[in-house]
Amino acid sequence: MAQIILGIETSCDETAAAVYSVEQGMLSNVLFSSIDEQKFYGGVVPELASRTHLQKINEIIDLALTKANKTIDDIDTIAVTNRPGLPGSLLVGVCTAKAIAWAKQKKIIGINHLEGHAFSACIENTIPFPFLCITASGGHTSLYIIEYYGNYRVLGQTVDDAAGEAFDKIAKMMNVPYPGGPQIETWASQAGFKDFFKYPRANNKVINFSFSGLKTAVLYDLVKRNAYDLPTKQFLQDDNLELKQQVASSLLVCVKDIFIQKLTLALSQHPEAQAITFVGGVACNKYLKQQLSQFAQKKSLPFFAPTPQYCTDNAGMIAYVGSYKAARGEFDDYDLDIL
Repeated sequence: MAQIILGIETSCDETAAAVYSVEQGMLSNVLFSSIDEQKFYGGVVPELASRTHLQKINEIIDLALTKANKTIDDIDTIAVTNRPGLPGSLLVGVCTAKAIAWAKQKKIIGINHLEGHAFSACIENTIPFPFLCITASGGHTSLYIIEYYGNYRVLGQTVDDAAGEAFDKIAKMMNVPYPGGPQIETWASQAGFKDFFKYPRANNKVINFSFSGLKTAVLYDLVKRNAYDLPTKQFLQDDNLELKQQVASSLLVCVKDIFIQKLTLALSQHPEAQAITFVGGVACNKYLKQQLSQFAQKKSLPFFAPTPQYCTDNAGMIAYVGSYKAARGEFDDYDLDIL
């Protein structure tokens, strides 16, 4: 009998649930984001995120089941994110999943949120193994070699700020409300994606990522241009649209170059790679996606990225990972905890 998986994801500020059938594919993928409330504070407030999860999680699970035309009795396994993430947020999802699993005598599997992202491009695509995968969002930036389902290794990861975090912080310098990534892309597009200010690139001899230095370089470049006052932390040229466009454009080109540097190094170490994937929230950025696709094409490799619904912190990817773990019998006990 084909497995039907209920996925639950509450690692940060999105409350998400999805239903995945091994036989029929993704039956539903529902998400509620508290981003409108978080904007007021300029970023994610953990306590606010946890309270929103508590208020929304039952409603979101019910909606996912309704859209899938299933009841909880039809579910075979519950897959829930239990690491990494905000502890309070993770607890809401894990406790809810355990309560349902115990009450209905369902099997349960704890899922690594980053593994969900790493395999998210596989939901809609048949990708040849092994492949290289860049995951990039506000909380993480990593490069993996994916050998097979559930079999992967981290080749490099961020040692400080993640790529999406750098976008948001640099946008904040220029008075752009959280999240700043979409506005950065808009301004960069208006400037033609040119490298005006030639910000420093990361060390191309290691695969680890570092975006804190890039953020600092942008800050001091703005200070040098009399556009930012350090003592008061104020942007001084809010009416200078051209400057904001050039900063955004230079930033995106720099991040693109860093990604390509790391992929080039990874390919030299893993010539067996059969494809390249780009996943996570930053994979919604059309410019970066296009540039990485062109890089892959030059290397005669197919390129894959999830559609936007599977880029953000969604439960579809958690249910999908849960499906192949369930097939191998990799279940957890009811004392599953966050890690």
